[in-house]
Amino acid sequence: MSGDIVYDKFHFRHDSKWSGRLGPAEGGGLLLCVACVIEMIESDDIAVVRKSFALSGISGVLKCSPGAMRELLRQDHRVGLRLTASLLVGFCEFRTSHRVFCHPEMFRTVVDSDTLQKVGQVLIQLLAELQGDLSHRFVLDEIHKQLRDQLGGKSFLPTFSFLGSLIEAVPDAAHSLVTQYVPMLDHLCSALLHPDDGLKASVLTVWLRLHEAAQGAAVQALPAVLRDRVCVLLLQTLSNASSPPLIHSCVGLLWVLLKQGEAVSVLMDGPGAQHSAGGSQGGQKPSQNQEQQSPDRCPLPLILKKLLLSGDETLQTASAKCIAAALVHSAGRGSAAFIEADIPEFLFDRLAATGNEVLLWSVYSCLLLLTEDGLFFSQCHSVYGIDSLVRSLKEALRLTTLEVPKQGLLLLTEILERQPSSVHLFSSGAGFAAASEAVAAGVSSSCLLVATQAAAAAAALFRLNHQPRPVQYREMEAVIEAATRRFSELPLPARAHRRSSGSLRRSEASVHASRPEEFLLSALLSFEAACRLAEECASDPLLKENSFTAPSQVGPTEDTLESLSGCLLRCCDSVWIPTVLRMCEGEPNPQVLQNFYAVLSSQFALLPSLTPVFASKLASSGFYRLALEHKGLLCAGNRNPGLNASCSGFLQKLSVCLLSQPDQASGACQQDAEEAEALLLYNLPSLCYRPCDWPALLREAPGPQLCEYKGPRATQYCLLSVLHLAHRHGDRPLSDQTVFSSVAWLLRSVQEQGDCAPPRSVLRSALYLLAAAQDKSPDLDEASLNCVSKAMSSCQNFSSLYFHHPALLFLVWRYPELADKFGSTVLELWLIKAGERTAVQAGSADGRQDPVTDAETEELLSLIKKHPTATLTLLKAVCAGEALLAGRALAALEALLSRPRDYDDDLSARLKSASLQALQRLSVDNVGPGVGQGQQVVPGVDSLPLVLKLLCATQASDLSSSSSFSRMDGVDFKLLYHAVSMLLSNGGLMGQLQMLLSSTSTSSSSLASSAHPPSALLCCGHLLLSSLITLQRLHPAQVPQSVSWNLEAAVQQLLLQKRNTDDLLLASRLRMLQALLDADFLSAVVCVSSGPGLVGPKPLGAQDGALYPLGSRGAQCLSAAISGLLLQRHELLLNASVNCLGSLLAFLQRKSPCTARYVSCQPWSRFLLRCLLDSGESCLLHPVTLRVIALLLKHGSTAVPLEPDVLGVIEAAERRGLKQLSSDAAQALGLLLSQVLSGAMHPPPTDEHRQRVRIVLEALQASARSPNPTSNILRVGDVFLCVSDFVLK
Repeated sequence: MSGDIVYDKFHFRHDSKWSGRLGPAEGGGLLLCVACVIEMIESDDIAVVRKSFALSGISGVLKCSPGAMRELLRQDHRVGLRLTASLLVGFCEFRTSHRVFCHPEMFRTVVDSDTLQKVGQVLIQLLAELQGDLSHRFVLDEIHKQLRDQLGGKSFLPTFSFLGSLIEAVPDAAHSLVTQYVPMLDHLCSALLHPDDGLKASVLTVWLRLHEAAQGAAVQALPAVLRDRVCVLLLQTLSNASSPPLIHSCVGLLWVLLKQGEAVSVLMDGPGAQHSAGGSQGGQKPSQNQEQQSPDRCPLPLILKKLLLSGDETLQTASAKCIAAALVHSAGRGSAAFIEADIPEFLFDRLAATGNEVLLWSVYSCLLLLTEDGLFFSQCHSVYGIDSLVRSLKEALRLTTLEVPKQGLLLLTEILERQPSSVHLFSSGAGFAAASEAVAAGVSSSCLLVATQAAAAAAALFRLNHQPRPVQYREMEAVIEAATRRFSELPLPARAHRRSSGSLRRSEASVHASRPEEFLLSALLSFEAACRLAEECASDPLLKENSFTAPSQVGPTEDTLESLSGCLLRCCDSVWIPTVLRMCEGEPNPQVLQNFYAVLSSQFALLPSLTPVFASKLASSGFYRLALEHKGLLCAGNRNPGLNASCSGFLQKLSVCLLSQPDQASGACQQDAEEAEALLLYNLPSLCYRPCDWPALLREAPGPQLCEYKGPRATQYCLLSVLHLAHRHGDRPLSDQTVFSSVAWLLRSVQEQGDCAPPRSVLRSALYLLAAAQDKSPDLDEASLNCVSKAMSSCQNFSSLYFHHPALLFLVWRYPELADKFGSTVLELWLIKAGERTAVQAGSADGRQDPVTDAETEELLSLIKKHPTATLTLLKAVCAGEALLAGRALAALEALLSRPRDYDDDLSARLKSASLQALQRLSVDNVGPGVGQGQQVVPGVDSLPLVLKLLCATQASDLSSSSSFSRMDGVDFKLLYHAVSMLLSNGGLMGQLQMLLSSTSTSSSSLASSAHPPSALLCCGHLLLSSLITLQRLHPAQVPQSVSWNLEAAVQQLLLQKRNTDDLLLASRLRMLQALLDADFLSAVVCVSSGPGLVGPKPLGAQDGALYPLGSRGAQCLSAAISGLLLQRHELLLNASVNCLGSLLAFLQRKSPCTARYVSCQPWSRFLLRCLLDSGESCLLHPVTLRVIALLLKHGSTAVPLEPDVLGVIEAAERRGLKQLSSDAAQALGLLLSQVLSGAMHPPPTDEHRQRVRIVLEALQASARSPNPTSNILRVGDVFLCVSDFVLK
């Protein structure tokens, strides 16, 4: 037998049109004769094996060559019916007693199950190939006839199986069955009452295929009565089913039925009287009781609960799907039935016991639907199952199917949002910590959909009613930090257009946000919820202190609200703000921006101590411009009211925070801050203009203003205030020229329309903007200038408009009209505010006068350089101002005079002339009656010290005039004469000097340390007295009151207390002694007294009398004290010691030459020289050392030998190089060599030594250079020194 399906005995008589070679399109295939196939199947003489072979061949052809058989049979439809009928009866030869044409009995008689299966398979393939109603209706008719006539039992199992396969393969058969064979469907219902599980499973399969055919379209035509009967019988079958195949079949059909709304109501109601079983149209009729069992409770929840308790995860998954389908179509009543049956409890148990992805998703979906019923929460199912849910979420987040954790997080979100506030979900901190950990893991997911849902869960978790006691602040921080890390990883959204030229494009956000934007929005909501929770906890003392924290947790890891608040502020500042701005660069999303500004607003309530810094950073980063741009772009025309409210709220809080800062520069008071706050509150929502429209808004003339913060101009004033705050922090939305002209126009418009003057805060804002924008703007015209002047004059006190900024100085002094009115006031306020700012920055708590800071001094000097007339205003403040103001004005003038290149040559002359006039006025006032006799001194006298200090600074700035008194001009001489006269005639000053000298002469044991005057004050007193002694001697003036001074106490202090005395104070005492020695202790200024320690007992000897009040012993003590001071290393003290030693030796030479020689030849003089000469080359060539040697030689000392002292100095000078010596050292060396050549040495030098000394002296004179001019005033600490007083004489 070949592979062809041809039977030779019959084939020769068949027409060739029924034959064909059928197979693949590429060629080959089997030769098939339809007529031969029919005859083989119908013939009893053909063996079953040949028939089976033929069936296999037909099956192969139908699979490999779709349509080929149909084309062959299309020639005559009767042949197709004949073939179909032959297949139905093809194997009747196995039942010799039963051969009936077109009778399907063969399905119950053929014992060969493989052949039977093959027949059914070929028949189904053929019916699917033919695609005609006639064929499958023919088969359905025969099956219906059998069911009607011979309703049997288990023998119909193959028939039902064939029918199910037919419906699946031929969808049209399902439609025909529903519309034309309803009685046969009724027989199928009756078959469900059969006790055999296999039969019932096959029947349920038929119903399942019927409902699934054409995606359920066929079953729509099923009669309602029949559908309800199927539902009832299905529940009955499922409740009694015991075999797994039958249970699976029941569950499969149940799930399909539950997806139909009409069937759900029947299934939920259960079997009832209205659903009669009816009767079959023939055969056995089941009893009524079999279909009319009506239990008290709905059996469906109980049945599904039983499935949940089974150990089969497939059935558990199917049960969960059925529950979900039932809940979708019967929300209210159905959910209550499931909840009352404790289904949620069992579902939560399934979550805790499985890791199956499908089961997890199904259970999540069921519970999600159940949460829509309040009964779910009132029966505390959420409290029972929250731990199981959290544990399952941790497992779900490890799965590869990301839809599962997303669904679980959605369930967690719904539970957290719907949970009643009166019932706490987390009974302990551990439960909340576990939930936080799961949420943090979800936020960190690589899938944005999961992360977005986790962020939504975090927002719900951060509710006050979910917080355990103690509050787990650390866990919330972990969630925020996880969201922050995920936040920073967001990719930029794809945009068609990017931001260009720094301005936003006018476009609305897309209706469907991208996934990054969805996460962005959800994360912002969670961040806002965390900020709101922190604010709520801060208002509750118990939650703020977290007093229930366990003692073991106290320490560095303690949960604190401050830590959470700091985390929120830090994350917002470092990550959230830049990320949102980056995401909204192209097409800003209104919803994202609304929540973003809400988050920013919430930051102002977190940490009050850091809020000012945060607000300043926002303002300086351009957030005024950004928020106003968003309002103008997205909120104009009453669009996006939520965004408008959020932006306005943010700007309001930002402005209030900036206005409430204690900033002396702003000059605003509390009333002004409240005024500006009200103005912003009422008008920010209406300020929805783009920056390009702001100039036009400011130039409008809307009409009269009836209220300060409401009315047509209020919006203009609001914009002015916002621009002021933005400019103060470096944010300039508009160009300076535009701002300048627009503000000037607004002020002019207000006055021309006769409106009330703007509020004081608005005037200050306008003045600030004019000042800040003036540099790049043209001058104001006369009309605008008059309007600005009137506006500035509208306040009773200009200080209420003042703000501490150099631009205000330049604005006022830029225009002579303004300078005449406000120049003096603004300079005075500048000096006062500058001192206050310095005191605040330095933490100064006392009332001393602080100097102007360097930066502010530079600004003031720039103003004076540009407008020199301002110096007269400063001088006026020095002479007539209050003490604080006068001191700061003097500091400014001193700073100016210390820089001669910063002003013109006439400034010093003008200041001298003005100072002379001031001194003349003060002199007249000072010599009035009663001064110094207990009468009250006029107020101007207090400015005398300041005028004198200014004179010192003026003299010090002019090196040529300060070089010697003989070169003074007329003004200089008059100034000096008036200054000295006024000082000497000032009884108060002389009294103060007497107190200082008395305090220094009092023993330390008799005066508490706190009562000692400051060292700086003592220095100034001694230096002033030394200057007065010298000046009074050179320019005689009357001295109404002298000062008493004890010389013995002064010498003892120099000799015994030098270790406990400041070097500068020692130098100042030596300077005073020098002045008295030069005057031979005869001065009208100081009355010197002596003591027995200096001059010995009375009557005085001839030598002590000549040297009185110093005496011979005093001369020796003073010489020893000076020698000890010469071993110090303080330059000023060394210079003062040498000068005092020279004056002492000169005094002794004038009064007692023998005493002078005795002092210079004492052994301690030699000891002093050896100490100086043996201290190294630097000390050997020091000007002080050289000057000491010269002085000793001058007065005939034998303590200075030529060798090695003088020659050693010469050799050291030669080694260093004469040109390398400083001017002071060269001058001192020249004096020393001149003394050697003058014959002062004993013994005299040899001719060779004299020649060497002469050569060195000539070389020194040839290389002499003039000293560099330096300032004559030197500041050491708090003391100002005249450098010429300490130059080596």
